[in-house]
Amino acid sequence: MDYDSVADELYALRPEEFTAARASAMASARTAGDRELAERIRTLRKPSLAAWVSNLLVRSSPGEVEPLLRLGEGLRQAHQDLDGTQLRELSRRQHALIRALSLQARQLAKEAGHPIGESVQREVENTLHAVLADPEAAEAWAGGRLAKPLSAAVGFPATAEGVRPQHPVARPAPAPSRPGKKGSEQQRRKLAKAREDAEAAERELRGLRDGAAAAGQEATEAKQRVDGLQRRVEELTGELEQVRGEHEQARFAERAARERARTADRRAREAGRRAATAAARLERLTSPSSDA
Repeated sequence: MDYDSVADELYALRPEEFTAARASAMASARTAGDRELAERIRTLRKPSLAAWVSNLLVRSSPGEVEPLLRLGEGLRQAHQDLDGTQLRELSRRQHALIRALSLQARQLAKEAGHPIGESVQREVENTLHAVLADPEAAEAWAGGRLAKPLSAAVGFPATAEGVRPQHPVARPAPAPSRPGKKGSEQQRRKLAKAREDAEAAERELRGLRDGAAAAGQEATEAKQRVDGLQRRVEELTGELEQVRGEHEQARFAERAARERARTADRRAREAGRRAATAAARLERLTSPSSDA
């Protein structure tokens, strides 16, 4: 038993299983004489639901970890270089990837028996934003041992649309534009770029609409599941009350039967003593010595 393997095992469990498993691991460490390990295990915190979902995403979809980490590195480098063009491209990828990952995490949580609501999903998305902005947050998330969601408060120093160098380098004034073939070519390139941007925005919009529709469907299904479980809880509560009543009656009957058994046993012992006394008396009366 070692700390890393225990921690990995604990944070792979469902939230409701964490506390009992941690106590068991601590007991095993103490039994093995490793009090230091037992104390380290004691400090492991039970994950919140959003943290558990974030860990579940890392563990269930390891192929999604590296792309997000690379995107975060690219965004941080672009901010450092104040590269507006690169930032705009990476920012589009950022929004699409985070939305896709948060929906995937929501589906994984549902399949694991813990459907999540909008507030928890927002916490998961905030965690993913923090992963992009902060390399330490990225390392913590990739380890799959979060106890609470990460905060996206640590943002990038500038937005993708507003990056400007603090001390811009002087550039020569552009030469006056001359109409002609060159100007037409530049116009065509600008038009083509504008079309590409419009198509990319349209694709992103369709993706977000699809995601919203999927989330709405999941919310409806989750509500139906909650309603069904509530009805089941009410049914089981009624059954539990009935069983408790039957249990009390059975305990009463058991006590009464035990009392009857003790009374019958006492009477049997008394009858046995009387029978023995009568037999002894009969034997004395019928013995030859008594006739003499």
